[in-house]
Amino acid sequence: MINRRLFLRGSALLGCSLAAHPLMSSMTFASAPGENRLVVIILRGAMDGLDVLQPYGDPMLAKLRSTISVGPGQGATDLDGFYALHSDLAMLMPLWQAGQLAFAQAVSTPYRDKRSHFDGQDVLEAGTGNDVPNFQRTGGWLNRLLQVMPNAVSETAYSVGIDEMRILSGQARSKSWAPEADLTLSAQGQLLLEQIYHDDPLFRDAAQDAGELGGQEMLDLDAKGPTREAQGLARFAADRLNGETRIAAFSLAGWDSHARQPAVIGRALKRLGDSIIALRDGLGPNWEKTTVLAMTEFGRTVRENGSGGTDHGTAGALLMAGGAIKGGRVYGDWPGLGEGQLYADRDLMPLRDIRAYSAWAMRNLFAIEGGALESTIFPGLDLGADPRFLA
Repeated sequence: MINRRLFLRGSALLGCSLAAHPLMSSMTFASAPGENRLVVIILRGAMDGLDVLQPYGDPMLAKLRSTISVGPGQGATDLDGFYALHSDLAMLMPLWQAGQLAFAQAVSTPYRDKRSHFDGQDVLEAGTGNDVPNFQRTGGWLNRLLQVMPNAVSETAYSVGIDEMRILSGQARSKSWAPEADLTLSAQGQLLLEQIYHDDPLFRDAAQDAGELGGQEMLDLDAKGPTREAQGLARFAADRLNGETRIAAFSLAGWDSHARQPAVIGRALKRLGDSIIALRDGLGPNWEKTTVLAMTEFGRTVRENGSGGTDHGTAGALLMAGGAIKGGRVYGDWPGLGEGQLYADRDLMPLRDIRAYSAWAMRNLFAIEGGALESTIFPGLDLGADPRFLA
């Protein structure tokens, strides 16, 4: 086990990666009238949407990425002749085939250019734009949803782990809940420690000793520990949603893939896929009334870097699942990756505000009026046309 003082020093030095730290997770709940259910999964660390949902039909993608796999020829599963699904989400293909899994590509929050995990997650959970100062982001968009829903009552708001979710913070009362968990150090956490202590022999050796659990044992801990935690969060959410709870949100960390992206994102995707399957299995018949939105603070660069990873970007992908969605398709237009088509000549061009998908889910699931969505819940949002991703 890692020394507590060593861990605390490492956490203080993580900088931008702290917001994406593999040991951070949290969960919130609220009750609402009706039978429709909404689950929001925050993917902390900036998921690379171009790796999860690979637009291999655009020939520029293979030219811009030489190490990161691209398309069916590299193990991904073809979806529609243009997009392919990352191999580590293969467990979700039955949902795609059943019309219960979909994606939206080239989406983003209004956050631009600074590319900070903390600020990006702040904007994502607050549901505001860059024009709203940090100190005014005092609540989350799910909390504001409750305030405009007729007969909605805040049941509980749980914070699980060391990170507090802002998405349901606000006037609704909240509680903290800490599940029993074995917080083993993930491979990404080990990598972060190695980078932090690279030039400090004393702490570098200590960090290496802490992580040396031996070949297959380390792989087993990394695969089973975070996966069990993700499945546990999903099962707990499903149990609540089978009762009076109608809205739930939890977070999954570990998406910050500056280096060794295939390994980092592969583990994160397995946790995400397993959590969605756990939700489906736990919800039983109520899965048919459920919409799951899995979103991240921003995407990653189109070009891979020299460390076999990708840096902070702008637009990315939104994953949608559940029996209530019209799945088996990718929503939104494709902006292209050619010359003049990238944002700042480095990122996927954002074509739609990701808040619009959340807003249309609220409008169709809970009959929320459009004006409230654009002014109160998501200030400054232009709803635009209904993407019609709900059944």
